Amino acid sequence: MIAVSLATANHIIAECWLLATFSEDQGQTTRRFLTPPVLQVHDHLRQRMNALGMTTHTDALGNLRGLWQPHAESLRIAIGSHIDTVPNAGAFDGVLGVVLALELIRLAQLASLPVAIELLAFSEEEGVRFATPFLGSRAVAGRFDPALLQLTDQDGITLEQAIRNFHLEAASFGPASLEAAQLHPRTRAFLEIHIEQGPVLEAEDLSLGLVTAIVGQTRCALNFLGHANHAGTTPMHLRRDALAAAAEWTLAVESIAREGQNLVATVGKISAQPNAANVIPSQVQLSLDIRHSDDAVRAASLRQLLDRAEAIAARRGIQATCQTLLDQPAIPMDPHLADRLAQALADAGLPLRPMTSGAGHDAMVMATRLPTAMLFLRSPGGLSHHPDEAVRPADVANALHVAFLFLQRLVASPE
Repeated sequence: MIAVSLATANHIIAECWLLATFSEDQGQTTRRFLTPPVLQVHDHLRQRMNALGMTTHTDALGNLRGLWQPHAESLRIAIGSHIDTVPNAGAFDGVLGVVLALELIRLAQLASLPVAIELLAFSEEEGVRFATPFLGSRAVAGRFDPALLQLTDQDGITLEQAIRNFHLEAASFGPASLEAAQLHPRTRAFLEIHIEQGPVLEAEDLSLGLVTAIVGQTRCALNFLGHANHAGTTPMHLRRDALAAAAEWTLAVESIAREGQNLVATVGKISAQPNAANVIPSQVQLSLDIRHSDDAVRAASLRQLLDRAEAIAARRGIQATCQTLLDQPAIPMDPHLADRLAQALADAGLPLRPMTSGAGHDAMVMATRLPTAMLFLRSPGGLSHHPDEAVRPADVANALHVAFLFLQRLVASPE
């Protein structure tokens, strides 16, 4: 029997802390899509993969991929998570799932399991650099829209140019490269292991949770367009202040979301122009992130929020427009894989805690392509997207143990 020790768990945690030092900003962890620290992470993970006898390559969207393929292959699955971060992030969001996958492959080798495993270190999940999430997994799942290549970052660099800058073989990038990034057609399942990023498991003193579904999510960019004028000479009743309108709408977002059952809505990003202390703001751009497990409720709530924006703008004599950046439906995990994951939890002597993920994950994109399962680890303090993000060694050991038992069950009944 394969055993998972706390020493192994502590080694996994130490790996995550090491990868957290590969950052754009000294003293904190910020690693956006296709920035130089991504190459550092790739180099480190590639060395780990090579040491396990895996073949590696980087696809068109910068996803690092490693394949363990024994001779007695009877099943092929994929396991992984993302390696990009939000600004000033913690050490475990996404990356923990990648390092756990490496250890899982090592255990599969020790047990001589007849299974081929592709490790996917997704290049982009957070949507920070190009304001659009899941770019990496979209490519792997065959859901990448070439129109996304024209997205621009804050420096005016297009997504296509960022890809060309990242790859040495830039001249060869094109439609064929995107097609080649898609998942191998013989892949039968995908597993993602991730921290919960919320307080539920912590509140119930549980180590692991079985994800049954991921909520639907809409991300929008709203633009309030008013008129700039002198802050000292323009009477209040004659102003067309875009920032005042944006502030009123932001409070309306909070109020409407609080009235909804299990609805969450967030204005997390704001940019005002001309951004001067003595000038009435003429233009304000805001982000909107709205999520719910029922797509109909999410759509109705979004319409209510946009109607409120238009009403506020009309009353103040300005314009309000909206661009939808993401409209991701709620995604259930595969019930057959969920059953096997539940059995693995029972085999490990751990309680079953089904739960819905309020955060978006690469698993929701992969689930549109093939059967997908997801396992959550407790987030101490319910904290994530924060430098104090943490995990407990016992939970990491439990996650690896359950994932290995899950793998054994897949091999025993690959149908």
